[in-house]
Formats: sequence, C-alpha cells, structure tokens
Amino acid sequence: MTYGKGHWMAVLALALVVVAGGCAKLTPPSGMIDLPEKYNTPDGMTVDKDGSIILSCPNTNNDKHPSKILRIDKDDQVSEIVTLPVHPDTKKPSGPLGVAVGADGNLYVADNQSFGTEEFKSRLLRVVMKDGKAQGVEVLVTGLFMANAVAAHGDSIYVVESKFDLTSRPMRSGVYRFKLAELNPKKPIALLPEGRDSHVVVRILTQNPDWVGANGMAFDADGNMYVCNFGDAKLHRFALDKQGKVVGHKVVAKGQGMKSCDGMCIDPKTGEIYIADFLGNAVHKVCPKTGKVTTVAKNPVGTGEGGLLDRPSEPCVRGNKLYVSNIDLKLAGNEFDKPYSISIFTLRDE
Repeated sequence: MTYGKGHWMAVLALALVVVAGGCAKLTPPSGMIDLPEKYNTPDGMTVDKDGSIILSCPNTNNDKHPSKILRIDKDDQVSEIVTLPVHPDTKKPSGPLGVAVGADGNLYVADNQSFGTEEFKSRLLRVVMKDGKAQGVEVLVTGLFMANAVAAHGDSIYVVESKFDLTSRPMRSGVYRFKLAELNPKKPIALLPEGRDSHVVVRILTQNPDWVGANGMAFDADGNMYVCNFGDAKLHRFALDKQGKVVGHKVVAKGQGMKSCDGMCIDPKTGEIYIADFLGNAVHKVCPKTGKVTTVAKNPVGTGEGGLLDRPSEPCVRGNKLYVSNIDLKLAGNEFDKPYSISIFTLRDE
C-alpha cells in the first residue's frame, strides 16, 4: 500500500498524543472511507447478515443534501439503500441516527428531529427490505423527543431516547422496547411524552447538565443490554428477563480517560466493547468483566485527514477491522470540515 502525506500526519498526531498524555500504545488508522459531500454527516452503523455495513447519514452538517441510509460493501465501496422522506410535520429532513437490522430482515431507524424542534416529533422508522433493496419507508412509532440508538434483540426493537424532556434535573433518559408484532405502520404507536409511556424498560439519570444522557446501545451474546451514558461518561449493563424487564443493573465503567460515551458496539469474536468518545476525540475499549478502559485511538481535534478521528460518534466491528464514523458536528469548539470520513483501524490479523 502506498502511504500519502495524510497517513504520516496521522501517525505523527498519534505519536504526539502518546508522548503528551502518557497513554498506552495507540492504534494508528489503517485506512479511511472518504465520503462525498452528499454524505457529509456519517453516524449510526450496524453489520447486516451479508457482511455489509449499514450506515445512517442524517446530513445534519449540510442538510441541502437529503438524509440517506447507505451500504458499505466488503470492499469498502459505498452505495445508497434509500433516501429518507422529509418529516410531514416539521418539514425538516429525517434525522437518522441509530440503525438496526431486525429479525425480519428490515431496517429500523431512529429519526431524531430534536436538531430542529423542541416538540416531541422524533420517530421510529422501518425501511422495508427485499433482496437487499428498499421497498419503502414506514412510520412505526411517534412522540419521541430525542430518538437515538436502535438495537434489535429477539422479537423486539429497542430505541434509546437521549432526553425524555428539556427541563428535568438530573437529566432523564432511557430505552423503549417494542415487540415486532405490535409495530403496525397503519396504526403507529403514539407514545406518552416525557418518559411516561409503558414501553420504557430502562431509565437513566445523568448528572452532567451540559450534555445528553443515554446514547449508544448494544446486546451481548448472553442477552445483556449495554447503554452508554454520554454526559456522565458511564457504561451501564442491564440484565433483562424474558419479558424484557430489568432484573439487574451495574455500572461497568466510568471515566478512566473517557470524556463521553457516545455510540458503542460489541466485538462478536472477543466480547470486548468499543465506545466512541465524541468529546475526547477518541475510541476506547472496555473489558465487560473487569470494567477496565483502554484507549484504542485518540488524536487532537483536526480535520480527520489521513484517517484521523474527527469527533467520532459510532464504532462498528466487521471482521478484524474497526470502523468509526466521524460525525464532525459543530459542538464543543469543533469546526465542520472536509473530509467527510469513516476511520478504519485494524484490530488483529485475519
């Protein structure tokens, strides 16, 4: 492989972080996906049954381009699955964040409308799939304020709401559970607002008033639910019974170099947990047994040239590679800039 100037800039930046922070050895990027302007805000990711990565692209940074759901094939080539429709009430583009593949093979997408309104207009959407192609987009759940992560587990779809309301202190957030059998586009579920609906299965309090609460979410091989607490930089684990009710809770990790806990994923081969740290411009690995946090990648805030991190929001493990979407939002002193990228890190030899 030929390495350009950007690659060596990335290596140098990582070296500077190690020297300045005394961190353990960090993993330099092994590549990147350089997206065109029409896909300028990459975010949620999940691996489909065929091994392709499904990527949500809300285009929040430049919404003259419509929101998309994209596919990244085994050769890291990007193609479109579907353009999401404008919200009928807010007249704003769909805000796809979390995305999951249900047991029925369809895609379930969180439409976060909180970037453009303080009303409860966020939704759960379904992209109906057949033979790898989108057949249409359905509205399944309405009345969320800040829909975020989505996970599919068993016969249900789980949706994170990063804030139940605007005023509660400590901040209240949580997770909803919807059984596939009750999701009917002809009669969408209209939630009671502010976390008062019976579909809520997990509730989280966040002490940090400056940022959101519940964020990334994933299930391990034993059926435990992991939820990131963005503002308090915590990773929660919830044990659920067969009815989806919480029967156990533990804070697995807090801090240890994490400034925030945004999106997350679990490596299906090792069970290790990867967390995107938006505020720390880093990716961390958490041991689910000990709670030890290891910083995998971290660099100073910049443009993301050469595969460097640029305000990461979501990790995704495919094979021996870790893909990290750089949402690059104009928050915490960050500037939105080119490239529009997904960083790639090699975790181990194949």
